[in-house]
Amino acid sequence: MHAIEDQTELHIPVAVHSPDPISLAGVTSQLSRHRGVRLMEGGGERPAGVAVVVTTTMDDSMIPQLRRLVRIDGSRVVLVADQIREAELLAVIECGVGAILWRHQATPHRLYQAVLAASRGEGDLPSDLLARLLRQVGQMQRSADDRPGTLAGLAPREIDVIRLIAEGLDTAEVAGKLSYSERTVKNVLHGMTTRLHLRNRAHAVAYALREGHI
Repeated sequence: MHAIEDQTELHIPVAVHSPDPISLAGVTSQLSRHRGVRLMEGGGERPAGVAVVVTTTMDDSMIPQLRRLVRIDGSRVVLVADQIREAELLAVIECGVGAILWRHQATPHRLYQAVLAASRGEGDLPSDLLARLLRQVGQMQRSADDRPGTLAGLAPREIDVIRLIAEGLDTAEVAGKLSYSERTVKNVLHGMTTRLHLRNRAHAVAYALREGHI
């Protein structure tokens, strides 16, 4: 089988993790078809740039594993799962997972898209999962209405940007809505994530939700 042609010279180091050997072999085989991917052993001495974690459900061991991959190994994580319950969604995002893919949608092309997005520090969430996140935004915002309206920790411009990110807009769309340049939006996000030690855009949204800023 010939490798899938990529439009990039990237060679993203990727390690696949799964307790199921069939899932492990399947995802590894799909990713091996991309020239932009360099597969690594999951337990190697040097951690991968991107860790693809494949699971059916989120058991008690999954959140610590995701947190360890991000915070200790320094990996960007793509989570491939059958389901994520409502109560687990923010916990997954706060671990630093920026790309999530449903198993039934995990074609070779979608897997590579998620890996590429994760390697760039960008978010990649299924539309139905994004809708669930937005419902949580609404619920938390209503709860925050009863709290003092302090915005300590985020500048007004950061709040404007992160609110639009939480609504699912990309950089260009946020720039258009706020009449900013795309570079300005990127600088605002970079300043916020660096100052508050946030790992990606999804984590920034989760932080803003937790603190009642949006």
